[in-house]
Amino acid sequence: MINITFPDGNVRQYPQGITALEIAKSISNSLEKKVLSAKVNNEVWDATRPINTDATLSLLTWDDKEGKSTFWHSSAHLMAEALQTIYPQVKFTIGPPIDNGFYYDVDFGGEIPKHDDLEAVERVMLKLASQNNPYQRRNVSKAEALEFYHTNEYKTELINDLTDGDITFYTQGKFVDLCRGPHVPHTGYIKAVKLLNIAGAYWRGDENRPQLTRIYGITFPKQQELDDYLHLLEEAKKRDHRKLGTQLGLFAFSDRVGQGLPLWLPKGTKLREILQDFLRQEQVKRGYKMVMSPHIGKKDLYVTSGHYAKYGKDSFQPIHTPREGEEYFLKPMNCPHHCEIYRTQQYSYRDLPLRLGEFGTVYRYEQSGELNGLLRVRGFTQDDAHIFCAQEQLKGEFKNVIDLVTLVFGKLGFKEFTAQISLRDQTDRTKYIGSEENWEKAENAIIEAAQEKGLNTVIEYGEAAFYGPKLDFMVKDALGRSWQLGTIQVDYNLPERFDLEYIGADNQRRRPVMIHRAPFGSFERFIAVLIENCAGNFPMWLAPQQIAILPISEKFTEYAEKVQRDLTANGFRSEIDYRSEKIGRKIRDAAMQKIPCQLIIGEKEAEEGLVSVRRQIEGDKGAMTLQQLMEMLNQEMAD
Repeated sequence: MINITFPDGNVRQYPQGITALEIAKSISNSLEKKVLSAKVNNEVWDATRPINTDATLSLLTWDDKEGKSTFWHSSAHLMAEALQTIYPQVKFTIGPPIDNGFYYDVDFGGEIPKHDDLEAVERVMLKLASQNNPYQRRNVSKAEALEFYHTNEYKTELINDLTDGDITFYTQGKFVDLCRGPHVPHTGYIKAVKLLNIAGAYWRGDENRPQLTRIYGITFPKQQELDDYLHLLEEAKKRDHRKLGTQLGLFAFSDRVGQGLPLWLPKGTKLREILQDFLRQEQVKRGYKMVMSPHIGKKDLYVTSGHYAKYGKDSFQPIHTPREGEEYFLKPMNCPHHCEIYRTQQYSYRDLPLRLGEFGTVYRYEQSGELNGLLRVRGFTQDDAHIFCAQEQLKGEFKNVIDLVTLVFGKLGFKEFTAQISLRDQTDRTKYIGSEENWEKAENAIIEAAQEKGLNTVIEYGEAAFYGPKLDFMVKDALGRSWQLGTIQVDYNLPERFDLEYIGADNQRRRPVMIHRAPFGSFERFIAVLIENCAGNFPMWLAPQQIAILPISEKFTEYAEKVQRDLTANGFRSEIDYRSEKIGRKIRDAAMQKIPCQLIIGEKEAEEGLVSVRRQIEGDKGAMTLQQLMEMLNQEMAD
């Protein structure tokens, strides 16, 4: 018999070799039908895989992130089987699950299917799914694997990177794939299918390697869930920040400037300035000191920080100075520069915590296929700050940053979020720098601070930065989508690498602890999410143009200009539509621009000193004095 420990701490005994699916059935038949996979000793397994030793066990269903991931991984294999049925010559490479669905990169070796051809693939997938074919796992030797895939150069390359004895195949129906798993028990779990898109992708993300065809899809255990998702996609298209960014005149891209390098137009620049001013004021209240650092730095700076070793390949090509023979990089991070700012003077314990803030632009060479509007760019500005503090100040400072992040989210309408505690991989420590002792202190500080602030948290292993653990804020938008926005990180390593010190109360030299934090993350990504969350209808305090002044004809221009002067004097952002268009067209265009407030000015308004008010969301509000309007809007912004 073996002991199985459940998440609630309950321990039960079962025969050796029992599967998670059999354990689920022993609890209830309804639970058995819901289980997709299982977490055994914190590793996700097939629910049909025998358990031979004492273990902790979590049964994973569609409600669990890992359950969905298993479902979509199995769906990728099902799509591959359907493609193999229709296109026998196809060569498969990799087909992983992603946040919403899955994809498979394939080499068709001939004519590539078009988007219209995907419906035929969907029909074959559903037919194969209805056969309830089990996903069967078996270990194979490296020699057997290489022999099986001797005509597939992609799979053989993958196999050559693996260790003999650690290679597994999965089979369902007539399809066999090199795969670690896990998978759902059988294909019958997959009831609804939609293939969404066809795109190009380079083998292993290398633009010098063969170009493959990537097919994206999503599946669900119920048709209604697919219908709901497709409705959500339609809503998301209406809110797409790339479309609305153009419509609202916020930003643009230029091939001459370069991919992933946004150009901020006047209204978009104003939006950034408002956000920046808001955060700067909040930081000043909390004792932050603003600094500035250059856009480039010597290679040695990033070698010292460790960024070069970890991210050198993701940086732009170095800049060489022909006379001095020095090597520079566009900065990928602000933190090494802030460490050097700290080093410019000697601090004592009385000077700490030292909070340095910067709205600093950084550069990363993202693959062109991964660029996505403002969500994934090559140049972006972080609302970056680094807090240098004593060990005994760490938790208090961390909690203060949590307060700042939650304030920012509340002001900008993000009410629902989860704090993800991102820790090291539990087994592979090779991708991290620093001592075990410092990592444990940093991880414990984050866990305790999050608990004391009462945050809704989840722990994700393997998601820490290479130099320290972090608290990532996963924010839900108006459509229920989750975005990673703010982040707070604890770092014992950079102070050591840069030999940072302060003089303690005992007159001894001590090492400060460093907190990295960015409530927005990056202005570009944050604004993209903000646009999609509010569908471009910014709250009054944030709107780049708050008021559109719409005179019915040129006769009322003089009064319109007086109204604008009064509004400007009271801090409101307004513009006059001087065009000789009909008033209906002006109103429609202002609505398309999503300007929160429109003032229609005609003969009655000019004679009586009034404005006729129309709101973007609420519609007509009637005539009122300018003073009444400003009081109403000021109250709205105060609320």
